Amino acid sequence: MSSWLKGVLGRITGTHEAVDWEEVEAALWQSDLGAPTATAILESLRSKGLALHADNVLAAARDEAAKHLPEKGADLTPSHEGPVVILMVGVNGTGKTTSSAKLAALLKSRGQSVLLCAADTFRAAAVEQLKAWGERLDVEVVSSTYGSDPAALCHDALSKAKRLKSDFLICDTAGRLHTKENLMQELSKVKRSLAKIDPTAPHEILLVVDTTTGSNAVVQAQEFHAATGLTGLILTKLDGSGKGGVAVAVARETGILPRFVGSGEQAGDIALFDRSTFLERML
Repeated sequence: MSSWLKGVLGRITGTHEAVDWEEVEAALWQSDLGAPTATAILESLRSKGLALHADNVLAAARDEAAKHLPEKGADLTPSHEGPVVILMVGVNGTGKTTSSAKLAALLKSRGQSVLLCAADTFRAAAVEQLKAWGERLDVEVVSSTYGSDPAALCHDALSKAKRLKSDFLICDTAGRLHTKENLMQELSKVKRSLAKIDPTAPHEILLVVDTTTGSNAVVQAQEFHAATGLTGLILTKLDGSGKGGVAVAVARETGILPRFVGSGEQAGDIALFDRSTFLERML
């Protein structure tokens, strides 16, 4: 079993007497589930009078996680009112640019038209990376010079998306630490700029979360939600050492639910969140 529970279950011998409850609780706390969820799992075991062994801990973890996760992630659907604008946000290194491209590939595979916007104007490599993806996917990328105003660029991109009658506009914004207030305010400027063209835009603000981040993902979600009003999560790097527990912790403590899951570097390595698949793989 290659899940985050592996370390916990390795400590359990199958008999209540052989294992210290505090030891199991400490191990659960160290997982990416977060303290509240870890505590709830232990309380569930105790309240039901269940013996402390691997099967019971695993079942309790799945039951507790399922309470906070949607059966299916809310999908993206085109609108008759014009382009659906998606802002991709998150801290540095979470995989926003790759996720933007994957999302464009997924939407295009459904026969929907997509325009990409390279709004990470502070990292030249991000612009070039998105352009390379655009060429590979045959999706147009709106870009500007290094250091240009991302809000103005997103404004121009939405104008173009409306002219082209694109179904979706995906804006890949710069990675920013959630603790930097000035950078978070810049996202508010991007939102205001888009709203000048379409008062309802952006329609989706997706936080890209690196599942190797651990419990810090909860703080990220809280700060980005306060600054922008998130509509969901994209979970990345689940094919590596990422622990699915962060999705449960974020959902439980912020109410922001997972929408898509990324697990690889290829265009097709993205899927709509599915609770059964997620729990089977992660737990």
